[in-house]
Formats: sequence, structure tokens, C-alpha cells
Amino acid sequence: MTSDEILVQEVETLAVQLSEARLSVEKRFVGQHEVVEQVLAAILAGGHALLVGQPGLGKTMLVDTLATVMGLDSQRIQFTPDLMPADILGSEVLDVMPDGTRAFRFIEGPVFTQLLMADEINRASPRTQSALLQAMQEREVTISGQHRPLGRPFHVLATQNPIEQEGTYPLPEAQLDRFLLQVDIDYPDRDTERAILMATTGVEEGAPHAAFTGDALIAAQRLIRQMPVGESVVEAILDLVRSCRPTSADAPSFVQDALIWGPGPRAAQALMLVTRARAVLNGRFAPTLDDVAAMAVPVLRHRMALSFAARAQGQGIDTVIKRLLDDRIGGRRAA
Repeated sequence: MTSDEILVQEVETLAVQLSEARLSVEKRFVGQHEVVEQVLAAILAGGHALLVGQPGLGKTMLVDTLATVMGLDSQRIQFTPDLMPADILGSEVLDVMPDGTRAFRFIEGPVFTQLLMADEINRASPRTQSALLQAMQEREVTISGQHRPLGRPFHVLATQNPIEQEGTYPLPEAQLDRFLLQVDIDYPDRDTERAILMATTGVEEGAPHAAFTGDALIAAQRLIRQMPVGESVVEAILDLVRSCRPTSADAPSFVQDALIWGPGPRAAQALMLVTRARAVLNGRFAPTLDDVAAMAVPVLRHRMALSFAARAQGQGIDTVIKRLLDDRIGGRRAA
């Protein structure tokens, strides 16, 4: 059997496993197919996701369900203004031995896990938010000069409330860029809300079951990086990301007017990975332009900023990205 045939076989097996995982998640998180797809794609790509939505839309339940389905150890931190970095990372305590000698002992914080839920992350102070920066990028933390590796795999799923901003601290651009995706969760439509009512107000709720283990997830993430990507998809990703930079010669005039800064190369890396992940989630062996179009908004929306004039005109980041998609991806489809 050739290496290509082995790769195809492994992707087929992973697609079946992911289908089972998706069905298990959607037993509890009803009707939000795109949200589930985007969060699963972020985890498959080895990244972190920021979940943004009003209270009561199931953000916490989604993360809890994913921990079970993906077979990961999980911890939850409720971010508040008085939370300190040591409450996340851990701290050293001085132990006194029976013989009178003293020694420092490190007590691990909740960051030493595989799936960390950072609930209402923008409620903590910038000092506390920054405690996650090294963990999210390097999968380790430095405490008292000692490097301490985190769990393998390690993912952060953070939540944020978009409507209640009093007493909050907006995440800095450097930390937003650490999130592979920003997943916006909107109100369900009427039929979906009916399904939610019927599924969650009875005597028993659908219980998720494990479809992965930590080691199986690491193997899946490694497989995602081996998937081939066509030249047309690579060029579409480069065109799209570079067109989002207002100072770039590739940016159309409406982007130069609407944005004050745009995404860096990390956005292109993220888009390349999640398009592969989405392809497998939909039972395909290689990503297409449709995958790029589907994942562009959650990859780019938190890596761009509107100009004052654009905000005054009522424009939104998502609108700018979708207009770019029509311009860049639509033209490639036509060709």
C-alpha cells in the first residue's frame, strides 16, 4: 500500500470518528451546526477558540460537552476582576518537614489540563489575562524561572459576553491573535428553539459519550497537517488574507477606507489548518474554495479593526470580510 493510500484510509477513518463525535455533541447542543463545526475545526487544527454570545446560549454547556466527547481532562476558570495570575498558573508554598527542614512545593493551577474553559475572559484584569499568553502560544508556563509543560493536547476555549461591557477589560490584539477562531453564537431560529425545548426540558437529557481520547486527538491533529492542499486554495487564502491589510498593495479601496489594521501571517496559517479540518469534518480528502469561504469570517473577524469612519457609517467587520469573499473567492469560482 502506498503512502497516499494509507493517508486516504486514515482520513476516511477519522471522518467516521468525527461524524460520531459531532452527533454526540449535537445531542446536547441542539441545532447550532455551524458553531459545532467551527469549534471542532479549531480543536482539530490544534488551536484555541473564543466563543462570543449572549448569556443563555449554551456556551458553557458546549465546552463541557466537548471535553467529554473528545476524551479530555478539563478545568474551568470563572474570570472575575479580583482573579490573580497565580489563580490560573499555580503557586509555590513553603512546606515544613517533620525534621524541621523547609522546602518549596509547587501547586499546579487549573491551566495544567488538556481543555481549559476561560469563562467570561474579559472580566479579568489585563495582568491576569496575560497569564494565558505564554500558555496559549507555547503550551508551557514559566514560574519562578522554571519552565513547566502543560497537558498534551492543550486547548483554551474562552467565552465572552458581547453586550455587557461595564467593568470589563477588552482583550488586547496580541491575545486575540492567539485564538485560532472567534466563534459568534447567535439566537437560534424558531424550529431550533423548539427542538431545544423538547430535548432539554424532559425527564432525561441526551448524554454525550467519548468518541476520542487525548492520544487519538493528537494523532488526528498530526493527520490534518499531512492533508494535501491544492494550489488554487493556497492562492485563495493568500489573496484573502493579504487583501485584508489596509496598507497592502493587494487591498481594494473599500478595505483601505474601512480598516485601520489587518491580519498577519498567523491568520493565513490558521485559515490553512481549519480549511483542512472542515474538509475532513465533511468527509472530504482535501479542502476546497467552499471551505475557505466558510472559515474565513471566524478566522479573520478578531484580527481586524474598523476605522472610525466605517463605524460611523454602521459597517461591520463581517460585512467587510464577506464583501472580500465575493470579490476574491467568487471570482475564482467563476474562473
